[in-house]
Amino acid sequence: MQSDEEAIRGVVETWLAASRSGDTKTILQLMTDDVVFMVPGAAPFGKEAFAQKSQQLEGVTIDGQSDIQELKVLGDWAFIRNHLTVKMTSPDGKTNSRSGYTLTLLRKNANGQWQLARDANLLT
Repeated sequence: MQSDEEAIRGVVETWLAASRSGDTKTILQLMTDDVVFMVPGAAPFGKEAFAQKSQQLEGVTIDGQSDIQELKVLGDWAFIRNHLTVKMTSPDGKTNSRSGYTLTLLRKNANGQWQLARDANLLT
């Protein structure tokens, strides 16, 4: 049986792999329906807006690397403090790199699966 910490690390790895392959469907399944994302310079947004933003990135190659600094499970909730590096390469070959810290809250759903519920992303 997989520990909660291993399962949460698996969520992060699955997210990164799905991002690399452009698999938005898998990424959306890793989120709660009431997920909230907070990023610099924008109002908080949810799952539907995330899906729309993902469609706008069609053709862009995304490669991310995660270095989890802290992971704590608190019952059916958990948090990750993470350093993330993301490289996005457009179809014309131009690469944009961002890195920084994130603070992510995860919630275990009724099926026992961990999902991203809140994410504060400080990548610049």
